[in-house]
Amino acid sequence: MGFGSATKASATPSLLLNRSISVSRALDVLGRILIAALFVNALPGKIGNFSGTASFIASKGIPEPLASALLIGAIVVLIVGSVFLVFGNNTILGASLLLIFLVPTTLIFHTNPLDLPHLFPNLAVIGALILAMTRSTAGSVPSFRSLRARRR
Repeated sequence: MGFGSATKASATPSLLLNRSISVSRALDVLGRILIAALFVNALPGKIGNFSGTASFIASKGIPEPLASALLIGAIVVLIVGSVFLVFGNNTILGASLLLIFLVPTTLIFHTNPLDLPHLFPNLAVIGALILAMTRSTAGSVPSFRSLRARRR
């Protein structure tokens, strides 16, 4: 009798463990989507008001042609980084790209004492991206190859 009850007891935690892994993966995906949404939300303003944004960058002492090139690079990094963060097999790459954008942006545009309301949210997002890198479940978004392989 003791042997049978031990088997039942060990089966229950295994079921709960599998369920918690699924919940953990779902929350991981949700968290990455919410982080990426912040960056995706910034894209329309940068693209729609390209010249105004480039002029704002130039107002910080960066030469005009370089400001436009940096803005193009920022737009590409925001798009690619957001896509990799949410859909890529390696979320570390996506988070790294977004950090490459956010850290210099924060240092250049938000370290003025009058701009502290923008500094602290940026620091929080930098922290979230670092957590995404260090606690990444890199394979949490299934690839189409792995789904096809399971059907065979």
